Amino acid sequence: MNIDSENLSRTRLVAGDDMMRRLADCRVLVFGTGGVGSWCVEALARTGVGNITIVDSDTVAPSNINRQLPALTSTVGLPKVEVLAARIADINPQAHVVALQQRYTPETAADFGIESYDFVIDAIDSLADKADLILRCTDPATAPRQGFFSSMGAARKLDSSKIAVAEFWKVEGCPLARALRTRFRRSGIFPRRKFRCVYSPETLPHRYDDGSGANGTFAHATAVFGLRLAALVVEALYK
Repeated sequence: MNIDSENLSRTRLVAGDDMMRRLADCRVLVFGTGGVGSWCVEALARTGVGNITIVDSDTVAPSNINRQLPALTSTVGLPKVEVLAARIADINPQAHVVALQQRYTPETAADFGIESYDFVIDAIDSLADKADLILRCTDPATAPRQGFFSSMGAARKLDSSKIAVAEFWKVEGCPLARALRTRFRRSGIFPRRKFRCVYSPETLPHRYDDGSGANGTFAHATAVFGLRLAALVVEALYK
């Protein structure tokens, strides 16, 4: 990647040439490109990360439009990863993007080569799949080379000032983190390394019930979660 690109000139001013080279060489794997993951990917691409793999099995639905970056009326029905890959290419044509319309599960985990990446971002919703990804990314034999960061629940949040970063076992007030910890305790299998999470202790009540059982979301909240995840990668490379 050409670190002299005008597209990245404002990043280079604060990052310097050494960090720009680290960004260009960095390999990041992002699981989930919805309300959190899509904004994370956008920030990584705009910052100059040169190698991004995105994994998501879903297509764009109308209900995604309120918060997910790939979701537009014109993209409904299209694979999220394909829409996002085209967007990354338009932001940074020099970036190498791999778009996998697949789902991470315990059965497919080995297919992704997690240990070959510098950083892995977990922005998936399924409790079982998320728990397995956490275990794999904290096992020294299968962990990414530099870091693993996970998003806890981003739904039913309003106050962006409450969105914070903490080590997993120190996350407070998050139902998803609580459910994951309960799952690990019941199984007797625990993460083998500490890892940091983006979370918020806030939980808003629903004021309307559409019968779907889905959780309500605000765009700014899920976006801040995604941007905080991207920041953890950028901060690690800066240091």
